[in-house]
Amino acid sequence: MNAASVNQSIESFDVVVVGAGPGGLSAALVLGRACRKVLICDGSPGRNAPAEGVHGFFTQDGTPPSELRRLGREQLQPYDVTYREVLVDTAQDTDDGFLVSLRSGSQVVCRKLIVATGIVDELPKLNGLDEIWGSTAILCPYCHGWEFRGKPWAFMAPPEFLIESATLLGGWTDQLTYVTNGNGTIAEADRRWLTERSIAIREEPIAQLVSQSGQLTSIEFETGPAVDCSILQFRAPFHQRSSLAKDLGCTIIAEGPMAGMVKTEPTGATEVPGLFIVGDAAAGPPSVAAAAAEGAFAAAVANRFMLAEEAAQVRPA
Repeated sequence: MNAASVNQSIESFDVVVVGAGPGGLSAALVLGRACRKVLICDGSPGRNAPAEGVHGFFTQDGTPPSELRRLGREQLQPYDVTYREVLVDTAQDTDDGFLVSLRSGSQVVCRKLIVATGIVDELPKLNGLDEIWGSTAILCPYCHGWEFRGKPWAFMAPPEFLIESATLLGGWTDQLTYVTNGNGTIAEADRRWLTERSIAIREEPIAQLVSQSGQLTSIEFETGPAVDCSILQFRAPFHQRSSLAKDLGCTIIAEGPMAGMVKTEPTGATEVPGLFIVGDAAAGPPSVAAAAAEGAFAAAVANRFMLAEEAAQVRPA
């Protein structure tokens, strides 16, 4: 489809950014400062919404995720950046960009499209998990581990990641318990490795995660004694929050630790011309700081592409 054939009343932007988390807001800021007309759309709370604070992000350590987003939106105000709290339903290739359909029923066109919608974690079904998710039931020790350093932790990990997970968590505590929730078997070599390092093993199904005021205190099992612990760390499968990348023809990584993420270049560019994926949806480090950096980088590259296109349109008299 040629953008010229699109209804002329449809609003046009240089770039549409989908998702107003750290990656999307960072991209919109860089583009705004590059004198681009930008629309940023968002309608979801974000992956880190349950967390009390963002950690490991220079100058923003401990800032609540909602406050970080508020500050990001506020700092876009001087620029030609429009923020709309609306989901994007679909995007369609055109000869010179994209036709983007919003949940509100309206459509816009843009030259470049940056998707920063992130992923949705598929949490295990454990009684009591909802009360502590994002506070003391965690995925990332870098984000949430320091506050509980030296305290007893429990962790869950698929067999292929067991040793890797135990080794990583040893940086925060030497009081570790590996829990299987009654799933799978532990290889004898792995069992010896854990035992030699005084890492306890509990293979019974979990009956209840016990907490007080949103803080984990112990894990109760269907049989055997409870385990006192302050943190439950685990790996969770996930799915893309938005189907935009897949619908537009991007490759979704099928195997390995990045399975489920969108395949991109280091710049965030995809095999779809003009489409960039940044943040947790793409195959990169899952952190706020990394998402912000990816958004800024993708925005700068998208702007360079547009500048080159504009220069190519200028012909000597």
